[in-house]
Amino acid sequence: MDSILNIISNGWNYLLTMRASDIADVLIVAALIYWLIGIVRRTNTSRVATGIVILLLVMWISGELRLTMIHSLLQNVVELGLIAIVVLFQPELRRILERLGSGKFMNLSTAVPTSSESVIAQTVLACTDMAATKTGALIVFERTTLLNDQMSTGTIVNADVTSELLRNIFFVKAPLHDGAVIIREGRLAAAGCMLPLTQNANLSSDLGMRHRAGIGMSEHSDAVVVIVSEETGSISVAIDGMLKRHLSAQTFEKILRAELTTDEDAAQGRGLVGMINSVKALMVRKNGKEEKK
Repeated sequence: MDSILNIISNGWNYLLTMRASDIADVLIVAALIYWLIGIVRRTNTSRVATGIVILLLVMWISGELRLTMIHSLLQNVVELGLIAIVVLFQPELRRILERLGSGKFMNLSTAVPTSSESVIAQTVLACTDMAATKTGALIVFERTTLLNDQMSTGTIVNADVTSELLRNIFFVKAPLHDGAVIIREGRLAAAGCMLPLTQNANLSSDLGMRHRAGIGMSEHSDAVVVIVSEETGSISVAIDGMLKRHLSAQTFEKILRAELTTDEDAAQGRGLVGMINSVKALMVRKNGKEEKK
């Protein structure tokens, strides 16, 4: 009991001696650790990170047990492993540097301020129709990471987002149907854009180039990427290198709203503007069904 009281007393005395800079230092380190854990969990590097932790644990145990030869050998392995870590985590490090270069690294908001309920509604309508006809599509919603390099590979459009425009762009005989559409600040900024392919070797073999490009774009940026499969007609969404497949229209719409709408947009969606957009979406869907008949 006395030992526990001594530990509590020593801990309290230590807290009393802490300065404001010490507290800020601890909070910054804790935030960095939390952020690094998030990166590992969202990417395919979790097994590599687990192996590194096990190696460091074994090295610590060998030092405590005074296993000199093993401890010395593991120390040399760790020192050389720093170079290997840079190679293994190259995609993640590149992504960090790209965000630093964009000047928006510390921006905690992941939603596009001008994304509106109508843009999401029109996208859902278009993707639902294209899924029914098995028309391939690749739609990128830009967020804090600027996609100027990808836009430069396509054709600048700068138009309102409508379901008709999206369906026309991805029509199989249209000149821009093979590339991706980039939506910036609620407007269709560019079409026919080329995206980086993912280097993840653990993906399912049934994923084609369109899905791999969508995953690659989500790995290199914080964009939300929508993919409609040409083979199966299924709708998928790629975020932070993770692919959510075979989504229903309702689930697809919920994901877009959760990732793209701000509190202001959500408030508008619950008010008069939201009612008007809902009525418009229903009318477009009804007219589309009547035309098919």
